[in-house]
Amino acid sequence: MDSIHIQGGVALQGKVLIQGSKNAALPVLAATLLTNETSFIRGCPRIADVYRMVSLLKSLGCRVSWEDGGIRVRPVCVCEGEMQGEAITGMRSSLCLLGAVLGRCGEIVMEHPGGCVIGERPIDLHLAALREMGVVFSEGNGKLRAVSPEGIHGARIRLPMASVGATENILLAAVLAEGETLVEGAAREPEVTALCRYLSDCGAVIEGIGTGLLRVEGRCGEALRGADFAVPADRIVAGTYLFGCAATGGNVLLERAPCDQMEAVLHVAEQMGSRCDGTREGIYVQSPRRPRLPARLRTAPYPGFPTDLQSMALAAMTMGEGSCLIEETIFENRFRVVEPLIRMGADIEILDPGRVRVRGVSRLNGREVEARELRGGAALVLAGLMAEGQTRVRGVDFINRGYENICKDLRELGARIVSV
Repeated sequence: MDSIHIQGGVALQGKVLIQGSKNAALPVLAATLLTNETSFIRGCPRIADVYRMVSLLKSLGCRVSWEDGGIRVRPVCVCEGEMQGEAITGMRSSLCLLGAVLGRCGEIVMEHPGGCVIGERPIDLHLAALREMGVVFSEGNGKLRAVSPEGIHGARIRLPMASVGATENILLAAVLAEGETLVEGAAREPEVTALCRYLSDCGAVIEGIGTGLLRVEGRCGEALRGADFAVPADRIVAGTYLFGCAATGGNVLLERAPCDQMEAVLHVAEQMGSRCDGTREGIYVQSPRRPRLPARLRTAPYPGFPTDLQSMALAAMTMGEGSCLIEETIFENRFRVVEPLIRMGADIEILDPGRVRVRGVSRLNGREVEARELRGGAALVLAGLMAEGQTRVRGVDFINRGYENICKDLRELGARIVSV
């Protein structure tokens, strides 16, 4: 498959089951390295990034197998070493293995992590925090080497910004460290909470879960036990289909959608005229034929509006009524989707690198467009659902990094969409 073909103009109707969270599954899988027993991680999505993580865990000495309902991981002979370059450079989330391998082995050599090109995404916060815990870094030949000569120790760390990745790396390094680690300004995203809960199930002592102040009591010399853990549903996938419904004027039940994690998203959808009702089954969305545009949308760390859904909201607004100022405060290159949307007929003005203004138009036209990163690719799929005629979205590999089968899911909702 190298492209997705969409015949637009159909309102989404029906129900779709929301997959497990990519952003929760990856750090939890990395955390299995800190145990000496088998863990069963339920609900892991079958997506490219999870397959890469499984490959990395195997290369590090874990026995890993897919089973019905999840992934079974048993760290057998984990030791320090050089990790596979291809999987590392292709996946930003592989960076969370830095804290996990350091916590387990005290040393790691890895290539610089890659992933989507959505900004500079420096790892300075990760390195600075781990240095405070006794880790020494060196670089050469494009590779990063980290070692803790005297062992990892607890520290009081104040993050200048609420970085999800840095918070996760600190947690992974801290649970087997010597002494107490205090993290001030910790990220509060549900994915961080999921990691804390898995580590707690394995015997780690973590206080302040779900807040910006985390305290970890290190278990120096004591291994964690394994655990049976369920990954929560993916709030970003749920938000993608929610905005697909808002964009096309549909009625959709998002089964298993985590309503309690999506307050800011639901608020924006309701501003756009959709009715969103949380039920036992998930979230039921009813949308008008054409969305209304809120005056302003601003991304922010959780519990604010997630940057990962900004592109989808933008796409849904292109055929709305009115205009909206969209401010991106997390990543400086999140507007790469603007150019292909304009080619499809959208009226979007780039005010500066962090702001655009979108004015609703009466129609989009199908075009051949290319995904250049994961979430922008999903946004182009939504635009194709709205457009007249056929849209071809290339760069499917990006989309497959976060969605198990976006075409199948949308077909279940009545969309005319196929992978070719």
